Amino acid sequence: MIRSGRMYKIVERKDLAPRIKLVKVLAPEISRKARPGQFVILRVDERGERFPLTIADWDPKDGTITLVFLEVGVSTRKLGELREGDVILDILGPLGNPTEIKSHSVVCVVGGGVGIAAAYPIARAFKSAGNKVISIIGARSANLLIFEEEMRAFSDELYISTDDGTKGYKGFVSDVLRVLIQKGYRFDMVYAVGPAMMMKAVADVTRPYGIKTIASLNPIMVDGMGMCGACRVMVGGKTRFACVDGPEFDAHEVDFDELIKRQMTFFREEKDALKYWEANKGVLGGMRT
Repeated sequence: MIRSGRMYKIVERKDLAPRIKLVKVLAPEISRKARPGQFVILRVDERGERFPLTIADWDPKDGTITLVFLEVGVSTRKLGELREGDVILDILGPLGNPTEIKSHSVVCVVGGGVGIAAAYPIARAFKSAGNKVISIIGARSANLLIFEEEMRAFSDELYISTDDGTKGYKGFVSDVLRVLIQKGYRFDMVYAVGPAMMMKAVADVTRPYGIKTIASLNPIMVDGMGMCGACRVMVGGKTRFACVDGPEFDAHEVDFDELIKRQMTFFREEKDALKYWEANKGVLGGMRT
């Protein structure tokens, strides 16, 4: 785990879809240690809050890590306004336990929304380990679908769903998963990453079949080292901390109802903070080198 005293320069920035951004950041120490499934915690500027982002990619050769995020609140809006050449004040990581990669024979990787970017290194790692990888990715609409070609490159089969039917199957990723299972696909493991409601739906589909299902959780986080307790989740009736015990857990044991409720704890405050920031932003939440 690395946290240096210097700031982290953005060397590449892309708009992937409405409100979904990609930044490639120079962070050589982190890129050398990053593994699939791990995340970092960022602070954009001195007044910024700490928030987690899963590492979507990394390159030890050029010393970069790639982060993909949806602009939701003040912090992600600040990050989204940064350009190439701007710097991020703090990045702590890599954090969390890496994905356990084994030869499961047939693995289904399910990614929803911005979670598709987090699913990408998982699919790549499973494929590189010799598994057959069936991937399912989905978004509300075709214009919000990301990382399609990246996922296709490491998938034996790729299925797409959109809520409105503008691309692929009309419906949810969990619907596609159910159809595949009913058609006779035998998955040794299903890996899900995306909105909590989506992961809950995936777990509900696989539970009756006894298919091992892993969910990558991204609850409220602050310190990222298990001391603050903000990321606590109930797994198998016991309290777990996503930052040090996870972020991956047995999806059939996760109390998703509690997780979803806790994710909404500060919804009103976050909405008010965003409204205040939009009305008063006179200084960009970032610094230039």
